[in-house]
Amino acid sequence: MFEKLAVIDTEADEATLIGCIAELEHLKSVAAAGQARLTAALDQKRRAREASEGVPAAKRGRGLANEIALARHDSPNRGGRHLGFARALIHEMPHTLAALEAGALSEWRATLIVRESACLSVEDRGKLDAEMCAAQSELEGKGDKRIAADAKAIAYRLDPQAVVDRAVRAERERTVTIRPAPDTMAYVTALLPMTRGVSVYAALKHAADTTFDERGRGQVMADTLYERVTGQPADLPVPVAVDLVMDDDTLFGGGPSPARVPGYGPIPAAVARRLTSDAIADKRSRATLRRLYRRPSSGALVAMESRARLFPKALAKFIALRDDTCRTPYCDAPIRHTDHADPHAAGGVTNEVNGVGACAACNYAKEAPGWRVATRRNGDGAHTSEVTTPTGARHRSKAPPLPGSPHARASRIETAFADVLAWRDAA
Repeated sequence: MFEKLAVIDTEADEATLIGCIAELEHLKSVAAAGQARLTAALDQKRRAREASEGVPAAKRGRGLANEIALARHDSPNRGGRHLGFARALIHEMPHTLAALEAGALSEWRATLIVRESACLSVEDRGKLDAEMCAAQSELEGKGDKRIAADAKAIAYRLDPQAVVDRAVRAERERTVTIRPAPDTMAYVTALLPMTRGVSVYAALKHAADTTFDERGRGQVMADTLYERVTGQPADLPVPVAVDLVMDDDTLFGGGPSPARVPGYGPIPAAVARRLTSDAIADKRSRATLRRLYRRPSSGALVAMESRARLFPKALAKFIALRDDTCRTPYCDAPIRHTDHADPHAAGGVTNEVNGVGACAACNYAKEAPGWRVATRRNGDGAHTSEVTTPTGARHRSKAPPLPGSPHARASRIETAFADVLAWRDAA
């Protein structure tokens, strides 16, 4: 069956091509419904087994969302969403499930319906399910916003208090996040209560309305936000204390190798040199140089070790620079914990090979029964991590190489000198 799907006849006529596109979209919905059924079945089997083994109810199913995420090559955060989605569809929303299996809904639009019904009782959720999806023809032509708006309106009509209570609880979810944007830019997103969000935007808009220079409105708003948050002028070069990692040839010799900002990714060599030059040239800014030593053939960092129970600050910093983001496969979350792959309580050593950078969710998930993490260095010095889930599935990740030319070679003396310096700085 799968081999047949992989055969694409690009020479077919236009009507056939558009028909195939529609058929494959239908199959995506069918597959999503199938994954939901499998996920719900796995959840029930796992909880039943753990109940028979005497696992407390509060701990049953721990780590399952992460396991589902790995199986779907997805982030742990989305794994939790997939699990909740499956539980709701299979046990409480048969009409939405049927619409998904019929291709009347995409997986995302079905997710929107589940999300908007989450605050309702099981009985009211069933009513919303029937009203939204019992007549599948009513779903035709509706986009994401219309689906979400209709579900939200029905939820409010069925239980206004529940919707209001959810809005109140949502204030506790306020936060600020950052993610990379193209061309060495970044999106800084603030999730705020509606009134505060409107106030922030109004203040920035007022700054743009009362500023008259060569900058555009968006530029003025962005600069004002930066200045009010950091307390520094927008034209002040940023101190290069954001761990801008580059090789010496890029920094001093005009080399072409990209630099890297941990948690963000690579940036062009010319941009990295400009940021560094601006920070050094302006006396109001401060720039510091930290030495990191990589193996020329692979870009792997030099090893460091400690007998301490907790990772020393220098070693934790080293691991964070090495791993860049959470080392769980498919997880791009920022590193929050430096943890032992082989647990310290089981004799695991505190060194850079056994140390891995992890987000909080992944670190807690691997403490569930049946999870194992093994780390090692390959022959080229690259640090690898292998996660084994309770079902025996294995997933691997490799630490990204440091910036630098892969063709560079270091002498034996240079390598030994780098080892000595790295050990000294880790102390």
